[in-house]
Amino acid sequence: MKDLAAAAPQLTTPYPNGSRIVAIVGPTASGKTALSIALAEALGGAQAVEVISADAMQLYRGMNIGTAKITDSERHGIAHHQLDVLDIDQEASAAAYQRHARADLAAIVQRGKIPLIVGGSGLYVSALLDELDFPGHSAVIRSELERIAATEGLEPLREELAQKDLRAYQTIDLHNPRRVIRALEVIRLTGRPYTPRFPRHTSHFPSVVTFGVFRDKDQLTQAIERRTRSMFETGLLDETRELLSRGLREAPTARRATGYAEAIEVIDGTMDMDEAMAATACATRRLAKKQRTWFRADPRITWLDLTDGDIARAARLIVDTVAG
Repeated sequence: MKDLAAAAPQLTTPYPNGSRIVAIVGPTASGKTALSIALAEALGGAQAVEVISADAMQLYRGMNIGTAKITDSERHGIAHHQLDVLDIDQEASAAAYQRHARADLAAIVQRGKIPLIVGGSGLYVSALLDELDFPGHSAVIRSELERIAATEGLEPLREELAQKDLRAYQTIDLHNPRRVIRALEVIRLTGRPYTPRFPRHTSHFPSVVTFGVFRDKDQLTQAIERRTRSMFETGLLDETRELLSRGLREAPTARRATGYAEAIEVIDGTMDMDEAMAATACATRRLAKKQRTWFRADPRITWLDLTDGDIARAARLIVDTVAG
């Protein structure tokens, strides 16, 4: 990411510290990170703003290149929370994220600073900012569902989900065993549908202003391809080897991260570099489409077009909104 601090517009009107929460969301590779730093600088920099990441895979220590995690030097001294908080053998949980990220947010407000939420993981953004509850767990129910998935595949579980909660069946990723199993675990545990616990676009906090960023489809595709090539050329394979030595192959969540699964294939000799880059770019485009669909459904989001790459203009628009 290039240094955008100098280009950031400066906030000249008083900002009511703590009275608003600002969020920047959108698809991967759309420019969220660059915009967040420009905006933070415009709002007063490290003395006025702290960032809370809402990216599920950036929770993991050591997963830096493949998640496009912002580096220390790129942060310009601005505190970032919910980065590097999990070891790769731990399972990422939106419920746990909700508890910890809300504690971070409360502490930021107490310090008189502006909380800036940045990320593309829709469920995690909603977990932090929306009225979203997470029911408990049942080891017995989950074990039974996992047994069915292991012995019979996901199809019987998909059929059960379609019968018991058609909306969940139509909404969640049916190719993700964790999502299917979790939905059925909640249904069996509570006797109620899973979907009412999905985000209902009702804010948990009184003053949240959310901006979505996007690029023209062709521009986004090119950005994804550039990022993918850069990741492989700047050390993704070495990073993956290090993570494999720490148990990545058996990790419950981390091993499925886009880019790392393909890097493992290269290391194992089942893909060459060109194939891995093509597969990673394809998977990233699918992810971006899912993220775009998730956020586009939220009527509270104000959308900013970053196709022209004018980060300073976008930051100025946000400043005008939140300081107005």
